[in-house]
Amino acid sequence: WNSKGIKHLLPIILTQDSSKMAEVETGAPEEYKKFSSYALPVDPDQDDKAKEIKLCNFSRPHMRAFHCSWWGFFCAFFIWFSIAPLLSEIRDSLGLTKGEIWTSSIVGVGGTIFMRFALGPACDKWGARIPMAALLCAASIPTACTGFVNSATGLAIIRLFIGTAGGTFVMCQYWTSRMFCREVVGTANALVGGWGNLGGGVTQLVMGSALFPLFKVIYDGDAEKAWRTVCVIPAVVGFGTGIMIYFISDDAPKGNYKELKQHGVMAEVSAAASFRSGACNLNTWFMFIQYACCFGVELTMNNAAALYFKDEFDQTTESAAAIASIFGWMNLFARGLGGYLSDKGNAFAGMRGRLWAQT
Repeated sequence: WNSKGIKHLLPIILTQDSSKMAEVETGAPEEYKKFSSYALPVDPDQDDKAKEIKLCNFSRPHMRAFHCSWWGFFCAFFIWFSIAPLLSEIRDSLGLTKGEIWTSSIVGVGGTIFMRFALGPACDKWGARIPMAALLCAASIPTACTGFVNSATGLAIIRLFIGTAGGTFVMCQYWTSRMFCREVVGTANALVGGWGNLGGGVTQLVMGSALFPLFKVIYDGDAEKAWRTVCVIPAVVGFGTGIMIYFISDDAPKGNYKELKQHGVMAEVSAAASFRSGACNLNTWFMFIQYACCFGVELTMNNAAALYFKDEFDQTTESAAAIASIFGWMNLFARGLGGYLSDKGNAFAGMRGRLWAQT
């Protein structure tokens, strides 16, 4: 080795040392996150899911998703059951039988069943935000077209498409499950589900006891013109909510699914594989039966209560709707209480504790 060789190697050695020093100072590349900090305490081991629920907080991503979730589901109920308190008026205007009215109600519920099967895998692939926004906007269109109904068949078809709005329940529950950790996710799911279901009661009151009589006044007491135009209101609210949700919320704590996949933080998911995995799990079908028993009763009440009170107790459309709304108001506390008990059961005995609470 001569001095010339040492001088030749010295710049290379210094460059390597500088690179190593830079690595030590900067560390390994950080995982992609849309937000550098959160308003709520999070659990890094659970993908930055929130450990608390702050109801008066609207910050992104956790609580913004929470409020968009329940409000989106609430608006879906506003769309879905906007016709229910007006069924007696529709029946009288079109000369429909009780059987034809019930057929339309059954079809309206059937529309959501097929949508929910499809929306679960859609959430796994795209997150809850996009399907929620798209479905609210899509279901608002047939809701606005309610006034064009002129037959029993037309009523059944329009309610079939409006009923797809009920599929937003899937996104509602998926979204909060994605945002909140296991210690509080039962309460989060219950609150957004319950407050969303509250829309079934509020709709009876708003549509039947407030907007319908207001539109009758506008049309000089013409009840038929009133029911044919009043459903434009929930359609506008639903469509506007869908657009708002798309732009102001996030799919997951660390960002939107598209961005997470682009940065390699999240793997691509097959919707078909997701559906097969859920459908082949026996627990799915046990839950299916339990949910059909409880939510099936609620849907029956939402569809039938106002019509029943008007026919059996000779109430006006406005008063029958007000009485029918009382049933839906129970969601304000009933579901939240169930979620709270589920979380307490989970803290005591894990998933078995949740099953005890449900039983």
